[in-house]
Amino acid sequence: MNSNTFNINGLSDAQVVEAREKYGQNKTVYKKTNMFLNGLIQIVKDPMTILLLVASTIYFVCGKTSDGIFLASAIILIAIISSYQKARSHNALEKLKDFTKPKCKVIRNSEVIEIKTEELVIGDSLLIEEGNAIAADGIIESSNDFSVNESILTGESMSVTKDKSTKDNAVYHGTTVASGLAIATITAIGAETKLGKIGKSLEEIQEEKTPLEVQIGNFVKKMAIAGAVIFVIVWIINFLNSHNILDSLLKALTLAMSVLPEEIPIAFTTFMALGAWRMMENGIIVKQMKTVETLGSATVICIDKTGTITENKMSLAKIFTLKSQKITAIGNKLSNEEKELITTSMWASEPVPFDPMETALHEIYSKVIEKDQRPDFKMIHEYPLSGKPPMMTHIFENKTGEMIIAAKGASEAIMAISKLSNEEKAAILGAIKELSAEGYRILAVGKAIFEGKNYPKTQQEFQFEFYGLVAFYDPPKKNIHLVLQHFYKAGIKVKIITGDNAETTSSIAKQIGFIGYEKSISGDDLMQLSDNEFKKQVSEINLFTRMFPEAKLKIINALKSNSEIVAMTGDGVNDGPALKAAHIGIAMGKKGTEIAKQAASLILINDDLSKMVDAIAMGRKIFSNLKKAIQFIISIHIPIILTVFIPLALGWIYPNIFSPIHIIFLELVMGPTCSIVYENEPMEKNTMTQKPRPFTTTFFSWKELSTSILQGLIITIGTLSVYQFSVYNGFNENITRTMVFLVLVTSNIFLTLINRSFYYSIFTTIRYKNNLVFIIIGITIAITGLLLYLKPLTIFFQFEHLTVNQVFIATGVGAASVLWYELVKVWKRYTK
Repeated sequence: MNSNTFNINGLSDAQVVEAREKYGQNKTVYKKTNMFLNGLIQIVKDPMTILLLVASTIYFVCGKTSDGIFLASAIILIAIISSYQKARSHNALEKLKDFTKPKCKVIRNSEVIEIKTEELVIGDSLLIEEGNAIAADGIIESSNDFSVNESILTGESMSVTKDKSTKDNAVYHGTTVASGLAIATITAIGAETKLGKIGKSLEEIQEEKTPLEVQIGNFVKKMAIAGAVIFVIVWIINFLNSHNILDSLLKALTLAMSVLPEEIPIAFTTFMALGAWRMMENGIIVKQMKTVETLGSATVICIDKTGTITENKMSLAKIFTLKSQKITAIGNKLSNEEKELITTSMWASEPVPFDPMETALHEIYSKVIEKDQRPDFKMIHEYPLSGKPPMMTHIFENKTGEMIIAAKGASEAIMAISKLSNEEKAAILGAIKELSAEGYRILAVGKAIFEGKNYPKTQQEFQFEFYGLVAFYDPPKKNIHLVLQHFYKAGIKVKIITGDNAETTSSIAKQIGFIGYEKSISGDDLMQLSDNEFKKQVSEINLFTRMFPEAKLKIINALKSNSEIVAMTGDGVNDGPALKAAHIGIAMGKKGTEIAKQAASLILINDDLSKMVDAIAMGRKIFSNLKKAIQFIISIHIPIILTVFIPLALGWIYPNIFSPIHIIFLELVMGPTCSIVYENEPMEKNTMTQKPRPFTTTFFSWKELSTSILQGLIITIGTLSVYQFSVYNGFNENITRTMVFLVLVTSNIFLTLINRSFYYSIFTTIRYKNNLVFIIIGITIAITGLLLYLKPLTIFFQFEHLTVNQVFIATGVGAASVLWYELVKVWKRYTK
């Protein structure tokens, strides 16, 4: 809760309740959707559901009521599993949406408080300051050098200056504060705002799919087309053999079910939504799903100094006055000149400070100056922070007409507009060098005299007297050295991009073990380079100082053109373009402006960069586990497809070894494995020591796809070998079917265990903390046991009790069909 210095009381709690009951919440809801009905429609439209419905109907028509009931029950079971998965994903995303709702400051009961923007009511006193996105329409009651960017409504990119007396003294929802501060009384909320009325035309815009989502969708479509072609071929072959249209259709549907990999899109949605939710619980808000895909590929992270590397807890440590030409530590007895320097630096700050350095100047002024003159003076004009390097100027006046014109900013900026002798310049530069070497952040302070009210257009036109330097100490965060080591270990380059000077930044960088602290380049020097030289310098240099928005943006684009996957942290209005341009824009949750948060794709709730290490680790884990799940699906689908197709195509003795009820059982076994078990897998211990994965255009590299195909083909060889072994030994169709089915179930179980890592041994992965693995495997074994030895189920599935030898052969072949990959892992570990 902040102190209220605006002499505005705002609404009382009772008035807020009354306004909310009368006008509603500050929400824009145009179209309500029935989640249950939508879910039901999606289930009915699902290709697997359609196939099951057709197969179930054929069974009923043919008089096989029990088979028809089983498949109808399977539809319900699949619908429940699918609904559960979608509900998990939906709930995770809803929690995420609730957490990312923007906040705003209002004055209520004479206190400044922070609330969610949807809690705003008509009549509220909204406090808006530089970097804020305005949450509702209102009328300005009080302002201080206030300007707004209204391009979202007008298309005009230039900011508009407004105050209580201007003709247009209104502020509008969705616009952003370019500079200054204002208090506005809310006049319209939700759909009644100017932007809300325009928004109706935007409600039909569809969210764009991510590249990975498109690739997976295309893969599933290709599989579905292949399934449809094979379905027609199998139907024709069966019909030519049996001349029974319904029976041949049923057998063709069996193959179609085996081909369709409907688990893949479900797995993708589950992994992405739950991954984002897990990150949120860890203090990382992922605003866009595509960020989860990109995190694991980040090759370079660009970070700011203040508040990212340092604590952003500014304290005035030392001062240098030009008159005395000496540096004095705060805490020592101050001379009149030193007190005058502190007073001038306070006047050069905002009357209501929100910047940590300005807050520190106000605090030190209160401590060392006996008579507080702030109540006697009123700010009558302000020049906002501008220029390269930047500076700002404030003009105050009291009732007697006494005027104070004070400026502060980068030392180069104030020196450039002050009359200084060569000796004075040398003294100032010497002090700057000494203070910078100790890691202090330095501002220069000046004062001007001006007669009249016809102020110059720019602050640089004043003739300033150089007063001195104020040096702030912002200590490095305690964990920042370890954070950098984690980035370096993960193969991620780190670059510092800051508005501070080279000496100060280099000193802090050296303290924290930053690689490349010895060499830096300024924004101005960088912008003078040719494009090719620019790219080269950006690649080779890690420390960028005295940066401004255009230079930041150009650095990001240069890194991208160098084929880097760029993450960037930012918190200010000027960081917006670069955050938007980066592959992963990272805004700070506490000190970040709304503009930065809107432009970013990821928000660190507590401004803790170590969470970015966690986010990259989580991104790598999610991608790795999703890949394992999809590789599992491909590997296990191949033997099911070929076991159904080959006996029929080659005219073997038992051409239709499986029916739809067997396929649907195998599908029910596979579904939870890929989307529940693998999603819950912990991160492998070598994940953060590997280089970032290449951000290729395709999710399925040939190497990974060939591994899955090879695994599937070897399982197929094992399955069909048992089929032929059974026939060779004169076993009947039911025993053959049972043994082949047992091979596939066993392969499924061992593939689940083996594919938990494509590098580490099963003896390592068995110790991974994932209880779901053994729960799902236990359930699979228990149900398989019931199918084989509970007589009603055995008869229904057309199985037969197996002897111990038959069970041993089927399970042994099933295990061997998968365990061979352990030898490949041994080879990988010893040839690395």
